[in-house]
Order: sequence, then structure tokens, then C-alpha cells
Amino acid sequence: MNSVVAFVGAILPSGEIADIVVRDGLVESLSPGAAPADAEVVDASGLRVLPGLVDLHTHLREPGFEASETVLSGTQAAAAGGFTTVFAMANTDPVADNAGVVEEVWQRGVDAGYATVRPIGAVTRGLEGETLSDIAGMANSRAQVRVFSDDGKCVFDPLVMRRALEYVSTFDGVVAQHAQEPRLTVGSQMHEGAVSARLGLTGWPAVAEESIIARDVLLAEYTGSRLHVCHLSTERSVEIIRAAKARGIRVTAEVTPHHLLLTDESAQGYDARFKVNPPLRSESDVLAVRAGLADGTIDIVATDHAPHPSESKECEWGDAAFGMVGLETALSVVQLTMVESGLMTWNDVARTMSTTPAQIGGISDVAGQIAVGRIADLTFIDENARRQFSVASLTGKSSNSPYVGRELPGRIVHTMRHGYFTVRNGVVVDTEVVAASVRNHGRKAQHNG
Repeated sequence: MNSVVAFVGAILPSGEIADIVVRDGLVESLSPGAAPADAEVVDASGLRVLPGLVDLHTHLREPGFEASETVLSGTQAAAAGGFTTVFAMANTDPVADNAGVVEEVWQRGVDAGYATVRPIGAVTRGLEGETLSDIAGMANSRAQVRVFSDDGKCVFDPLVMRRALEYVSTFDGVVAQHAQEPRLTVGSQMHEGAVSARLGLTGWPAVAEESIIARDVLLAEYTGSRLHVCHLSTERSVEIIRAAKARGIRVTAEVTPHHLLLTDESAQGYDARFKVNPPLRSESDVLAVRAGLADGTIDIVATDHAPHPSESKECEWGDAAFGMVGLETALSVVQLTMVESGLMTWNDVARTMSTTPAQIGGISDVAGQIAVGRIADLTFIDENARRQFSVASLTGKSSNSPYVGRELPGRIVHTMRHGYFTVRNGVVVDTEVVAASVRNHGRKAQHNG
């Protein structure tokens, strides 16, 4: 690939038109008419460009669950969805609770080349909620872990949570909590409400999420540490976060695309593609989280991409695994629910899906912005396109998407990571081509360093 690429006529998040010149992996210019003679020219007229998307909540499943996803297949799915950086959750086998495992995940991301992989370390050993993991070892490893979570399980012991918050504050890390009071959700299958009663499924009450968030924001205030709330889903949760921020507590929160769009009514057909944790909530909850994202109470959108093999989803609802894939559809769902509704602008999309996730994850020096001199992580979208989403639209190893058969707006045309294409003209670039680009990028980085 030519080391100089000029994207001519791209629409920046602000709406301004720019020619984006990328040279040797960095943005060289954003000025109209700046394409140099030695550049490969790419017509980007009509395409919206965003900073490469950053997902703070991805399950790549490797090591241990490669039938569902691998680092390679997961980062290919990320690239197809416009993501250039993903934070990989710790619930693997073995659990990412020590330097050895997080370095393995990090290295596999380096080798794959489709997205920067930042491992998330477990808060507790084995995700058992009892003893703190080797937080210092992971923070000081080559993976430089800054986010810690037992996602999939709640850190329910308040003393353990307090100690974790105190520990990560020594290096400005963050604890990302899966807010679920386990004693209130034993056997829960979906949101507790009129629909669960009608279907005869055990309910997952909203207060099980809200009570943990309320406790943890108080612990964050007491310790002065940073708390991040994963996949916030209820109206009262939004209110708790809003009040905590008004008090100056260092808390951030994320919402998933599916909690912005889908409700518990989706469960009426007992289709396990819609079984997720936390569950799809009521219409009033959906409207509340949209409003919370729009006004900044909720800081970011994160996918909670959770792949499963077909046998874990194509079964009775009660036996099915929780979770749905979401990397390839996240931007489309945000466009549908937030941009086309007038609740957010494309500048807001860039903030909630690129800039702020990078800040929370401690990588804002290398991701989340389009600026001269910065690494060229770029996502180009045809916002006017409409596509019928199907299983064939999925790039990863699993097909448990709730959007199969649905028309979605927007289409990723190009994804560029570190100045080389991972998606070009809507097609994920071949692994050998990406591998060659990674090697070439490494040589240039060594030369420039």
C-alpha cells in the first residue's frame, strides 16, 4: 500500500469538508486541496469521517472460548464496524487476572493487526469476588492495563470493591463494574415487569442494578477513585449517575446500542437472540438512557459484544446464554436512535464512541481524535446508505445478532488503523495484506523512533 493516502472531500464530524492526508501512519494535513502529488487519492466525497471508534467493552473470548470468537475474528468484526481499538474483557479461560494472560491477549492483538487490543484485567482472582487479582502486575506489564472489571459478575462485596478502588487510584486506573446484585437476580431470565409476568419468565428487577450503582458511587466518592458503570440500562440508574456527577464524584457510565433501541417486548417470541445481561428493559427505560446519553450523563456507547456458538442460542430461552454480538452494528444503531432522532450530532457520536472512551481507558494520547500529527485511526461511513442486515453481514465467528433481518442506516466504507486499511470499500482486508501492513508499520515506527 502507498504510504501516502489522501482522502479527498471527506466530511468531518463538525460538518466541514477536508482533504485528509495520511503519511507513514500519521495525519499530515486536514486542509482542502492539500493532496500531494505522491499520494494515492481516495474519493471520500459524501463520506462522514470519524476518529477510529473505540469500544471499551468487548468480549473476544480468547483464550478458552475460541468456538465463540478469537482475537483475530473479533478484531476483524471490530474493523468491519469501524472500530480501531477494543478493550477485551477478562472473563476468558484462564481468566485475565495476571500479567501473563493480559500480555498474551495483547500480543495476539498485535499479531492480528485489525485493531489495537487493550486487555481489561479482572478485579478479583478467577472472577470469584473474594481476593484482589494481581492488579499491579497487570498495570506494569507490556499490556499496561488501566481498566479492571469482573464483567459477567458483579464485585458484590463492598470491602473488596473499596480495596479495588483504592488500589487503582494509585495509578489513575478505573474499576468498571457489572452492576448486578446477585441475591436479587437468582434465576432471572429477563426484565421484571408486565412482559415477564405474561411470559412466565423469572424477572431481573431494575433495583438489582440501581442498588449496586448507588453503593459504588458512594464508595468512589469516599475513596476519591474512578468508577465506570458498565452497560447501564434503567431510568433510575441514569438518575443516580446524574446526581453523583453533580456531587463531583468521579464516575462515568456506558450504554449499549441494544439498550438504546430494543425493549423487553422483544422477548415475546422467546427468541434467545434477545436474551442479554442486563436484560432489555421497558420503553421508559430506553427513552431515559437515550436522554442520558444525549445530555452527557451517560458518557459513552460500548458494544458489550458477546459472541456465542449457535448451540448456546438456538435452544430454549431458559437454557440459552446471555449476550449478543454488536461490533458490526453499533454505529448504525447509534445513528438510528440518536442522530436521526435529532438527539445527537455527529460531533456527539465522535465524542461518545471515540474521544471519551479513549480518555476513560487511558489512551487518549494515541486514540480518539483526528488531528495533524496524530495516529491515523479513521472511520469513513456512508451515512445515507441503508442495508438489510443478515447473517452474511457478520464478520466474527458467531451469529447471535438481534438485528438480523432488520434494515439499518449507515455503512462502513473504509476503516484505517495506524495509516493502513483494515476495511476498504466495505470489504475487510485480507489477513496477509494486513499482516504485511503491520510489519511495514513496525519498521516505520522503529525508524521514526
